[in-house]
Order: sequence, then structure tokens, then C-alpha cells
Amino acid sequence: MNNENNIKQMMLEIGKKAKHASKALALTSANDKNAALIAAAKSIRLSKDDILNANKKDMDIAIDRGLSGSMLDRLLLDENRIEAIAQSIEDIAKLKDPIGDVIDTNIRPNGLEISKVRVPLGVIGVIFESRPNVTADAGILCLKSGNASILRCGSESAHSSRTIHSCLVSGLKEAGLPEAAIQLIPTQDRSAVGELLKLSDYVDIIVPRGGKSLIERVQNDSRVPVMAHLDGICHVYVDEYADLDKAVSITLNAKLRRTGICGSAETLLIDQKVADSHMPAILDALDKEGCEIRGYKNVVTKFAKATLATEEDWGTEYLDAIISVKIVDGVDGAIDHIATYGSQHTDSIITENAENAEKFLNHVDSAIVIHNASTQYADGGEFGMGAEIGISTGKMHARGPVGVEQLTSYKYQVRGNGQTRP
Repeated sequence: MNNENNIKQMMLEIGKKAKHASKALALTSANDKNAALIAAAKSIRLSKDDILNANKKDMDIAIDRGLSGSMLDRLLLDENRIEAIAQSIEDIAKLKDPIGDVIDTNIRPNGLEISKVRVPLGVIGVIFESRPNVTADAGILCLKSGNASILRCGSESAHSSRTIHSCLVSGLKEAGLPEAAIQLIPTQDRSAVGELLKLSDYVDIIVPRGGKSLIERVQNDSRVPVMAHLDGICHVYVDEYADLDKAVSITLNAKLRRTGICGSAETLLIDQKVADSHMPAILDALDKEGCEIRGYKNVVTKFAKATLATEEDWGTEYLDAIISVKIVDGVDGAIDHIATYGSQHTDSIITENAENAEKFLNHVDSAIVIHNASTQYADGGEFGMGAEIGISTGKMHARGPVGVEQLTSYKYQVRGNGQTRP
């Protein structure tokens, strides 16, 4: 009970500090925020060896615990990935500061000038699991958009995340900004998450990044608004007018470039009109790269190495070198399948037919819909946002990659000259 009280008090103090810091950040100049970002990127590079050592501790523990290959890939940091973190921070620093942007101005017949002005959300709680780079992505995106952040990493990435966080704090100090602008919860006690979800007086929004069980828990228990997606059931649809070379290369990349990210394709849909001409080459290529293929019965009949898919497969986010395959009746069949089993995350059509492409782009109700490119482009960095705090599949506030602009709200500023309402 004593420990429970200690956790509750600790989280309350973290919330109060974050709220205080958020008020300062809302008025911080773009130059000062950018100075903190540049200093943080420098600190990341200077601390490369410390980060690698911390990550090795996390990797050793994860291997002992028997984490899957895709989870280990999410967790792993090497020199290239550390440099990518630093580069991403610098890219975010180059972005236009959204705070104070006048979104719209309307002058009323009575002379009132009404402006819609972009402002920070306030305090953002980010709960994530095994990817330590999220520590930097989340903290830096929140800072750039004038928000304070409270970060809760998973136990898998604890050592790596703490070391990266110390670099972010170093950047804040060098720029003269409050250290509480980016806080990392210092305990792995699960009750800390529960307390964070109760801090409605101090936290304005919660962003969970992780597995389905984590996100379901957050959505069920939070007293704070949540911006998230449950699953990344991403589809690639090979249309009857698909170029075969594109179909092979895009499908391979969408599934296997990195199997452990939410933009990895989990289901391949193939138009029945090209099942004989296109499917063998695509499945052969997947099989040669070590991808397990689970197919509908007519797929198994045509491709002997495939195993029979179950109903559960169509709604499973494998996050591994496994793909479910189904032959469908044209673009309408693909759209119907995605509407039934999809998670409104990211779906792609491969076709040279403009009419079919437009139909797919307009009728598939997902946050990201793609024509003739890999689903692995579902990433804030690839969208020119520098990085992302996550991908939202909801329709309230933000949808798709959540970058700097999506971490803002707005207020109305009304300027008059003595007007009174009749």
C-alpha cells in the first residue's frame, strides 16, 4: 500500500511539473525551442557509445526473455539508427513552428475580426513499448509544438530510453528551457501507467504506441482523451491491371522491409483475373525471402507451399514474416474485404488503371490509402513531418501520422472596436 501511495504521489508531482512547464513552452519562441532541439541532437551524437551500451543491456535482457525477432528488431539500436535519431531531431528543428499560425481570418459585417490561431495541446502523455527511438520522437515533437510531455517506456527499452532521455534534457538545459518539459517516468511499475491515465487535471491527451493489449487498456481505463490505433492490419491489393514487376517489388517491401512496424502489410489481396499470371511470381518471391504464406483455399490449391488460412488470420497483425493471401473479385472485392477485416490504418492498390486507383483511394476508409507504393511509407518522416508520435486511425482531431501540426489545437481571437451585440 505504501508503494502504491508513493507511485500515486510521484505521478501527481510529474503531472504538476508538466503542467507548469507547458505554460512556459506555450510562450517559448521558435528560436529557443529549435536551440533545444539542435543541442539535443548534438548530445545524442556525443552520447553514442552510452546509448549503444544501454541498448546492449536491453537486448541481452530481451534475448533472455525470448522476445521475437521482430520485437528485437524494434528494440535494436546501432550507429546508423542513432544517427537517424539525431538527424530526425534536426529535421524537426527545420520545420516551420506551427504555434501562432493564423489558420483563418473572418471579418464580420459588424466589423469584428475573428482569427483562428494555432496553439499547443498542453501536456501529452506518451506510453510506448519496445522502440527506444520513440523517446526522442515523442519528446522532440511535443517540444517543437509547444507541449510538455510525460513519457512512459516499456521495460524492454528502459536502459536505452533513459539514456536518450538524458540527451533531450541536456538540450533543454542548454537552451534554458524547463527540464520538466520532457519527463520520463522513472519506474517500470505498471501502476504508474494507471496513475498517468487518471491525471485529467494535468494531462490533456494520451498517445499509446504498442501492442493491442496496451492500447485497449489505455482506451478502456483512461480519464484523459486518447489518440491511437488498435491494429495495423494493412493490405496490398494487386489489381487486374497491375504491373507484375511493381506488384512483386512493392509487396516484398510492404511485407518484409521491416515486419515489426505498424505499416507492414499483413494481407495480400489478388484480383482473380491475375491469380494465375501474377500470384505465383509474388508468392515465390515472398517464399524465397522466408515469408510464411497463409492462404484462402483457392490460394492453397494454386500454391503448394501455402498453408490454409483461418478466419482469425484476416484480422491478425502478425508483425512477423507471415502474410495472409486471398483471391478477390476485382477492386470491389478488395474494398469489401478491407471494410470487413481492416483496421483503417494503411492500404495500397497496385494498378495501372486510373479509374480503379481512384475508386480504391476514395472508397477505402483508412487513415492512409496508397496507389502503386509500399504500405511502409506510412510514416511521419516519409510524409515530411520529421518524425511522428504515432499514427491515429480515429477521426477526431487527427488522423494518419501525428506530427508537429497534429499536436496542436486552436483558439479564436476576436478583435473589435466597441461592438455590442443587439
